[in-house]
Amino acid sequence: MDAIVLLKDDHKTVEKLFKEFEKAGDQAYAEKRRIVDQVIEELTVHAVIEEQVFYPAAREAAPDTGDHVLESVEEHHVVVWMLSELAGLDPKDERFDAKMTVLMENVRHHVEEEEKEWFPQVRTAMGRNRLVELGEQMEEAKKTATRDPLKVPSATA
Repeated sequence: MDAIVLLKDDHKTVEKLFKEFEKAGDQAYAEKRRIVDQVIEELTVHAVIEEQVFYPAAREAAPDTGDHVLESVEEHHVVVWMLSELAGLDPKDERFDAKMTVLMENVRHHVEEEEKEWFPQVRTAMGRNRLVELGEQMEEAKKTATRDPLKVPSATA
């Protein structure tokens, strides 16, 4: 699978979880906990493979995307800290839904920028064969990627 397709598939998976969360009732604490735990895992693994595999390759292939990469790492920094806070927060806590809402807004903004502004540049710069090769590396990296948001490289950046 091509690296950009893999990342977009991850984005779709997370967006589906966001919609499930938004549809869950106010008192659906167990369901919200399950969804948030899945979001934490999905976004943590996604951030790891982007930061360790995709971003360095994108910067090398398309040097003019460097600012986008740096901004994305900063956005990841905010997201992984929010994920770590959500991991330890009781779904009955009055801040739980608010924190999840802010997380969703941040992630949706990040996804839109990646998909519309710089993925097309990276696709043009890399070409199909390199993107497929990178996609394979990313799929392998997913298998061993941390599930702890605070162990994502951007957590301490």
